[in-house]
Amino acid sequence: MRGTTLGLVTALVLTAPVGHVRAAEGPITGFPGEQAAAQRALEARFDAELDANDLREWMRHLSSRPHHVGSPFGREVAEFVADQFREWGYDTEIEAYQVLFPTPRVRRLDMVAPTRFTASLEEPALAEDRTSDQRDEQLPTYTAYSIDGDVTGELVYVNYGLPADYDELARRGVDVAGKVVIARYGGSWRGIKPKVAAEHGAIACLIYSDPGDDGYARGDVYPEGPYRMAEGAQRGSVADMPLFPGDPLTPNVGATEGAERLALDDAPTLTKIPVMPISYADAQPLLEALGGPLAPAEWRGGLPLTYHLGPGPAEVHLELAFNWDLEPAYNVIARLEGRERPDQWVLRGNHHDAWVNGAEDPVSGLVALMAEAKAIGALARTGWRPRRTIVFAAWDAEEPGLIGSTEWGEEHAHLLRERAVAYINTDGNGRGFLSMAGSHTLERFINEVARDVTDPQTGVSVFERRHAQRLAGGDTEDLAGTRDHRINALGSGSDYTPFLQHLGVASLNLGYGGESGGGSYHSIFDSFDHYTRFIDPTFEYGVALAQTAGRAVLRLAEAGLLPWDFTAFEATVTRYTDEVVTLTDGMRETTQRQNRLLRDGRFQQAADPTRRYDPPKAEDPVPHLNFAPVRNALVGLAASAQAHETARQALVSSGDQLSTDQARAVDQILFRTERAMTTPEGLPGRPWFVHQIYAPGFYTGYGVKTLPGVREAIEARDWDEAQRQIVRLADTIRQVATEVDRATLVLEPAGP
Repeated sequence: MRGTTLGLVTALVLTAPVGHVRAAEGPITGFPGEQAAAQRALEARFDAELDANDLREWMRHLSSRPHHVGSPFGREVAEFVADQFREWGYDTEIEAYQVLFPTPRVRRLDMVAPTRFTASLEEPALAEDRTSDQRDEQLPTYTAYSIDGDVTGELVYVNYGLPADYDELARRGVDVAGKVVIARYGGSWRGIKPKVAAEHGAIACLIYSDPGDDGYARGDVYPEGPYRMAEGAQRGSVADMPLFPGDPLTPNVGATEGAERLALDDAPTLTKIPVMPISYADAQPLLEALGGPLAPAEWRGGLPLTYHLGPGPAEVHLELAFNWDLEPAYNVIARLEGRERPDQWVLRGNHHDAWVNGAEDPVSGLVALMAEAKAIGALARTGWRPRRTIVFAAWDAEEPGLIGSTEWGEEHAHLLRERAVAYINTDGNGRGFLSMAGSHTLERFINEVARDVTDPQTGVSVFERRHAQRLAGGDTEDLAGTRDHRINALGSGSDYTPFLQHLGVASLNLGYGGESGGGSYHSIFDSFDHYTRFIDPTFEYGVALAQTAGRAVLRLAEAGLLPWDFTAFEATVTRYTDEVVTLTDGMRETTQRQNRLLRDGRFQQAADPTRRYDPPKAEDPVPHLNFAPVRNALVGLAASAQAHETARQALVSSGDQLSTDQARAVDQILFRTERAMTTPEGLPGRPWFVHQIYAPGFYTGYGVKTLPGVREAIEARDWDEAQRQIVRLADTIRQVATEVDRATLVLEPAGP
């Protein structure tokens, strides 16, 4: 099936419509006339400095030993990267923070009934993986920010452990109060699973990797193939990051040595119950011992057993205890000062810490960033300097909770709000298709970049290859009207979060993937050997990532006027508004239908008489919500966006040039339009997140909630709050339109 799909994509690439703009011919926003040709010449020189062998050798070294937060090699990694930046001509420093990073000292999981079984909680060393035997330096399998605990209870299988799964359990008469739940990875970020379990009264949470999602059902397992072996387990953080990321003890302030810290018992992002990740080899005996109702068909994974829900007769004992230590986190910050607008900063980041060796996550992205920095440094040695300052960052402590970037952002918040133009993020990378996500004011910009990067496998632009992929999947909507691909919105899960959602800095997250084998994620097998066999053996997609992110950095740093576009942003927010209106209407219809059936006594007992199936309870009616304030504000924003586009095009057509002071003034307004999308109060119940257009969901974690204040109030059926958030959103949209109008006023006098 995979071969058939790839064949269709290849055929579509080779027969791509002639109307698509080819790389060397399209416009570059911010570079009118001959400036576009000069910029492409600069980018060709940049490309010539990129060498796949550099990426390979850097990865070989950086993934040679485990380098988690506070580890000896973690410090060496930071120093190595800093030394490279200095050699390439950057003003470089290492900024250190003291952050809470618990490590396990007791891990024990036993099944005590109906039979006895002790989980191994170990990943085996393999002769085929040369770094898998570094036991003295490896972190064991665990989840950071689980609380200590020693509990015994009956086991309940809860599928992915999402709120909807507990609704289904309740309908089947299964209560998890006082029980230990076992959930499979997937469906949401792992930290949501213990959070929801605790809300339903569970006393502990086990999370396992089911082979149906992440193992032999996907393909051959490691070392024969790339997928997760039976004994493989996924480390990770379970902090409640939808409240706030970063150091759990220092919300809103940098975790410097003298920072005021919360007491451990007062840290709100720690879990409420103990949590342990396990392999599917350790999960199988537990699931085999479960009784109770059969699991719904869609809950059944890939293990060779009949999936039951419980509770019991399987009963487990879990004991966890941690060292709750402060550890140093080392951020590497490298600056190349701009020649004309040094107080405008283009930020480019990737983290350097890993759960173990981390070849794919994060080193594959880090070596691309290093290649970009080396190439830009080589350009600077020829006498070229960027118009704006470029800041490269290699973050520490991303894995336990986006800590390094968050603490740096919180400590320097005032400066960043004044100077940060945009933030470009990468993380892991692989073979395949370009993924673009971020602020929709940058949608046109990053599509232009994608048109100018050649896909190493097919020889067409990565824009065209992505288009072929969409056509193969039956998706033609992306290119409607604008002829650009829609970029995805950002939730959380990497280091863009503090910049976009706390500081209001326009952000992009870039990477390649879709054709490289998985299965090593957060395990001891995320190694150089695994990566060079199954992910990107030639590092050609590492070079492609460097070309993509490097062009984004160079164009943001060099453009005469920043390439912001508000037409795509307005269209996107309008689409999001349509979605929440449809959501509300759908909830109203469902509630009316459900209450009518309940009133008429027409809910029937489940077909299986041995299975209890409780009918839903009556819900309060869904009231009318007045979306007119948002609709009206969007009409105003559409007019402002079009007026700005018209003024910008008129300036280009006339051949006039803004003065340096005028261009600087427009830039200052443009990059601060993202700040206009924030409110000081933040989102209800989680004020750290101030962006009103994008946020991670309270119950999705990594997954984005667009128009989060409005959407989550509707989902919670808090109608008064929903109406308040509608008014706040309308005010935010008007605030953005006002800033766009200010920028347009500066442009218009220079027009014809």
